[in-house]
Amino acid sequence: MKRGILTLTAVFLLVFSSHAQKVEFEEYDLNNGMHVILHQDNAAPVVTVEIMYDVGSIDEEDGKTGMAHFYEHLLFTGTENIPRGKWSEIQSARGGSGNASTSWDRTNYYQSFPSNELKLALWMESERLLHPIVDQKAVDTQNEVVKEEKRQRMDNAPYGKIQYGMVYKHLFDKHNYGRPLIGFIEDLDNAKLKEFKAFYDKWYMPNNAVLVVAGDFEKGEAKSLIKDYFEPIPSRTLPNRIKISEPERTIEKRVTEYDSNIQLPMIALMYKTPSMRDKDALVLDVISTILSNGNSSRLQKKMVDDKKKALQVFSFNRPLVEYSVYTIGAIPLGENSLDDLIVEMDEEINTLQTELISDEDLQKVRNKFENRFVSSNSSIQGIASSLASNYMLIGDTDRINSELELVMSITKEDIRKVAKKYLAKNRRIVIDYLPEEKKK
Repeated sequence: MKRGILTLTAVFLLVFSSHAQKVEFEEYDLNNGMHVILHQDNAAPVVTVEIMYDVGSIDEEDGKTGMAHFYEHLLFTGTENIPRGKWSEIQSARGGSGNASTSWDRTNYYQSFPSNELKLALWMESERLLHPIVDQKAVDTQNEVVKEEKRQRMDNAPYGKIQYGMVYKHLFDKHNYGRPLIGFIEDLDNAKLKEFKAFYDKWYMPNNAVLVVAGDFEKGEAKSLIKDYFEPIPSRTLPNRIKISEPERTIEKRVTEYDSNIQLPMIALMYKTPSMRDKDALVLDVISTILSNGNSSRLQKKMVDDKKKALQVFSFNRPLVEYSVYTIGAIPLGENSLDDLIVEMDEEINTLQTELISDEDLQKVRNKFENRFVSSNSSIQGIASSLASNYMLIGDTDRINSELELVMSITKEDIRKVAKKYLAKNRRIVIDYLPEEKKK
């Protein structure tokens, strides 16, 4: 079973949750504080159960990093009533599948089954919350799994430090977003069993989670099962969260990172940008589309096709709850230097900051976003994920229905204003990302 943290490929394809047609849903709270969202769609005999917990790597303590991602793996071990190592076997034997992922801001688990297995899916998720196996054997086993994942998907991933946010330490001097999403392996190695249990007890509770059921089911039956399986789980006191403010950068900083897995260098311009809850974050997604999405995008056409200075260009906004991270980058072609690429990228940034895009370009962007938003909710699992994310991360479940309208309301003036506000040179770090052999 493949589980893991968000990848750069996923970020390139990431679109916020919206849909061209209204997604109907019902939401309510159980007596223990668990939030429930139901989306009934009887078009196909499939149902998805997803639980998202309001805990991510941002919530870890210094010296005890990696716990959030670690639990993403640990909670597939088994429970008091699901034998150790049998979780996936039970799923597949009943025609189901499941996965999980961790971000800086949340951890989610989902299972998709034929609709006649809704009861099984809900029971398994309640078991994961109520009776997980958290013992030394499970910890030791999953510690090796996490190390192997780090080796395969991070240490050996070309441009992995960009891909997995391991360079955010340069952008955030104080905030926990500056720590690696997967944490530090030495912290996991040094952690005691009681510390693993303490992390679970601190964050895994029904009043710190949202449960989504989407697909082919009858509401009466689903509500009854949810009540039976989840409401008896006692709530606990939520921990106090201390919000860390990251000061605004006023001077451009240039740093160097090395990577033994690459042969070609990369230049990256990285900016701290507003929360994913801010409309300006959507504007930055629009800017990314203008700059690097598709063959007609500005950086692609200029730097790759016309001037042939870059082998590849990219730009994306990684949406996070407290701050987001905007990255623009390029890999040089031939003898072109990283400084040459900076000049070209800065010209396009400056154009966005000083000139209005054309009506044609604005309509092109809107068309792309409409297609993406429709695609993002084209599956029951996609809708379940959108509903959970909008509730927990955006703070508005109905954003699934209003997101596209928000994008369509973005004007040419908005694009110019946001580019000028957030993509200023004095707000960024410049990363020379070099092959290891060039290190002196």
